Amino acid sequence: MSATTEPPAAPLPTITAYAGRPPVPVDPERAAPFGWWPAICIGLVALIDRVEANLMAGALPRIQEEFGFSDTEGGAIATAAALAGVVLLIPAGRLADRTRRTWTIAAVVAVWSVLTLGSGLAQSYATLFAVRVFLGGAGLLYNPSGSSLIADYYPGAGRARAYGLERFAYYSGLPLGIMAGGALAQAFGWRTMFFVVAVPGVVIALLCLTIREPVRGLGDRIEAMRADSGASDAVPDAPPDPVPDASPSVVSIQKMKEAVREPLALQLRTLLGIPTLRSVVLGLTILFFGLGGLFFWMPSYYQRTYDLAEGPAAAIAGGVGLAGMVIGTLLGSRYGDRRHGLSPGWRVHLGAIGLAVGTTGLAGAVLIPALPGQIAFYFLANTGFSIAIPNLTAATADVVSAGRRGLGFAVLQFLITLGGAAGPLLVGAASDLTGSLRGAFTVLLLPLLAGTLVVFGGRRHYDADAAHALQGDDPPP
Repeated sequence: MSATTEPPAAPLPTITAYAGRPPVPVDPERAAPFGWWPAICIGLVALIDRVEANLMAGALPRIQEEFGFSDTEGGAIATAAALAGVVLLIPAGRLADRTRRTWTIAAVVAVWSVLTLGSGLAQSYATLFAVRVFLGGAGLLYNPSGSSLIADYYPGAGRARAYGLERFAYYSGLPLGIMAGGALAQAFGWRTMFFVVAVPGVVIALLCLTIREPVRGLGDRIEAMRADSGASDAVPDAPPDPVPDASPSVVSIQKMKEAVREPLALQLRTLLGIPTLRSVVLGLTILFFGLGGLFFWMPSYYQRTYDLAEGPAAAIAGGVGLAGMVIGTLLGSRYGDRRHGLSPGWRVHLGAIGLAVGTTGLAGAVLIPALPGQIAFYFLANTGFSIAIPNLTAATADVVSAGRRGLGFAVLQFLITLGGAAGPLLVGAASDLTGSLRGAFTVLLLPLLAGTLVVFGGRRHYDADAAHALQGDDPPP
């Protein structure tokens, strides 16, 4: 009796992944066909940017004591990034759609690392505010290029995890920056913390140069290969097709070139004509509004309400926030990819659920005076928001065609930056008016509830919008 031999494994299809290089074999069923290194590098950029941006929250009472500014002026510091973003983000999006994105990211981080030294050298509130404006512009410029790059490296079945990694790094920078700011300010003075964080910025800029620039729309073509493979599996008697070279088609390349050459106003009008994108952008903008106000003022809230020193207050605010982010990102990324393509509009629906959970947690954190209960609901708020973020970010990539993604993410980042900056400013102004940070936090609740309802409504458009984007088409008018 002869042994049964296994049939040889079918060869993997090949795809043109890098311009000017031969096609490479790729497994369309893998979430990360080219590995996780590109997402890790972009995540490191996001991490160091947010750590630096939130050092001030942990050290804010000490900086206020030295420069003598009010809570409203303190909240206004967080608007510095938005002021720069108004001018720079949309051009950065067009740049991401036209140039080598890996070089842009590395250059932005290198410039940012030099500029961050200026915060530690500031001698007045006005100087500090001006430096934060320039830093905010440098920090935001990486986002359109980085987000577009992730969409090209990761097909739809892995995008929630890829964006989850990048967004987790981005948001974990908030609590890590708060904790580092409080600890460094208490131990060495607040100026030292800005000098320290410039060093890893230079290292990360060099790491970004190790990422190869992929061809535009690579992730979409891999997702299309995976979908075709699933259709073939459903008909086992069909003869196998020859393994193709999944190169960019002449039609898709022409569509991307035409999209890039369009006037800016027409491109923006086309993007805002995507129903799912409108819902997701509004939802994320309001989410950032809530998170921005919550994180910026939470260390000060713990100091004033529970009479904690700046180190322990920053440690609680940052540590509980980080724990919630870890749990939420793991849940959101895992289940966002697992049911992608199986349940209509799943990513948007899961994002809306996360927003609802986060809003409930924030309400509890505001209304419950006892510290243990407040911490528990603060943890729930961060968990819910972190479930929403990777799924809504991946949905943005899914519904915008490859030739417009840089500008699409620029519009998204522009609006969520405005939302994130408005949160600290409005909470600070409400605190000055009412004399209570607890009461000031309530200004965040109604917008978050409205944003949750809008995102739930966006679910019904997702599948049609994603199908148009996968073909490189704009949605019908």
